[in-house]
Amino acid sequence: MAMATKGTAVVTTPGDTTILITREFDAPKHLVYRAWTEPELIARWWAGDMGTVTSVEVDLRVGGTWRYAMVAEGGFEVAFHGEYRELVPDERIVSTEVYEGAPEGFAVNTLTLTEADGRTTLTVLVEHQNQEHRDMHINSGMEHGMQTSMNHLEEVAISLR
Repeated sequence: MAMATKGTAVVTTPGDTTILITREFDAPKHLVYRAWTEPELIARWWAGDMGTVTSVEVDLRVGGTWRYAMVAEGGFEVAFHGEYRELVPDERIVSTEVYEGAPEGFAVNTLTLTEADGRTTLTVLVEHQNQEHRDMHINSGMEHGMQTSMNHLEEVAISLR
């Protein structure tokens, strides 16, 4: 039986402008990809334990856009949006990401899924425009929220079996 592996994402800063997130899931990559890309599934995991998802919009095609919003603990809205630049189903997504609370900059995120023995390693390389933006992202408390989101993402992927 598949078992979620809570809080196991590793966050590193391989360069002055980059963040690398790595997490293994006890689910095959096609199910992790579905959970990452289907709006009704995203709504089940994206806010983690940090609030309630209020909107998920996904136009999953190169040039298509995405937007996720939530009401966080404390009652304020948090939203992100971006554009898909590259899509390889079940393997890779390259997209931009704009935090609507600081819209002057954006990051380029490269999600990669690799599978071995029915388990998937997810990596997200976040490339910021400068070190200041990367450091603001790291210092925002993103790791705690990301860990809880990844925990729920794994639960959703496992539930699709």
